[in-house]
Amino acid sequence: MEKIKILVVDDESRMRKLIKDFLEREGYQILEAGDGVEALDIFYENKDIALMILDVMMPRMDGWAVCREVRQTSTMPIMMLTARSEERDELRGFELGVDEYIAKPFSPKILVARVTALLKRAKCAMPEDNIDAGGIEIDKAAHIVRIDGQEIDLSVKEFELLVYFLENQKIALTREKILNSVWNYDYFGDARTIDTHVKKLRSKLGEKGNYIKTIWGMGYKFEVE
Repeated sequence: MEKIKILVVDDESRMRKLIKDFLEREGYQILEAGDGVEALDIFYENKDIALMILDVMMPRMDGWAVCREVRQTSTMPIMMLTARSEERDELRGFELGVDEYIAKPFSPKILVARVTALLKRAKCAMPEDNIDAGGIEIDKAAHIVRIDGQEIDLSVKEFELLVYFLENQKIALTREKILNSVWNYDYFGDARTIDTHVKKLRSKLGEKGNYIKTIWGMGYKFEVE
């Protein structure tokens, strides 16, 4: 069975080792980053990261900035570490999409317990095989799409693109991020291929195609009106 992958981001190597040692004992696979820039590089290269443990104060790019960028394309759980425990910092974290907040110093056992609980909550919130949004129904297992109950024909990539849009509703998605996720990270084609597929997908969705909003100079966002 493949291990659950967790990214630990902290500029203190001792802190990373402490967290890593305790989580590895529980069977998790740990990736490490010493600053925000390195964290984002690892994040984009590993699409199967289940959770990020993120320190606030770091060189080059702090935890707030990392969280803000991750939330552009992912709903992956984020646990924020901080040496401060002021209420305004916690509120800022939650506003940016932080799922859990823990102040240093902390008990490693408590950290492990919170990680386990957070992953369980995330698993319960994962998209089902059936997705429904604004009259668009997707049966992922059967590879079927229905518009107001009427089945439509989509190509494999059109289907995967639509699933990706519905699983990332209201999130601004760059063309590069869409390519990385739908065509896989190793695809080096022209990002404009996204525009061609979106145009065809919109046409097949009829009026529902308006749910796919164009973000000029960036990419797309799926949002039910």
